[in-house]
Amino acid sequence: MSAEETSRFVRLRVELVVEVEDGDELTKAALRRIAEDPELPDAERTHAEGAVTEDTAEALAYLVDPFSLVGGVPGVELQQASWASERIDYDPDSPDWDLYEEDGGDDEDE
Repeated sequence: MSAEETSRFVRLRVELVVEVEDGDELTKAALRRIAEDPELPDAERTHAEGAVTEDTAEALAYLVDPFSLVGGVPGVELQQASWASERIDYDPDSPDWDLYEEDGGDDEDE
């Protein structure tokens, strides 16, 4: 396929598993970010404060900015982004945690 026949759009999938070592600090950081956001309407601010206070996964999602991942990449303009966070049980030694399971590939295939 020539360059003219291929799409200019690329879907970049990233999956991270992080360990929250200090949920209170994470929540405080999210609350500071909410308080410093001048464009956030009061109703949304109240909702966001409640969400990040009740769930550290929500606090993390509020602090992670997918726009910053590609903002400095030359020749790239972000068109759309979505992200979510959830609490999980994690065992890095479990075969259930195969990073390539979803796309059907493995290290050797790529």
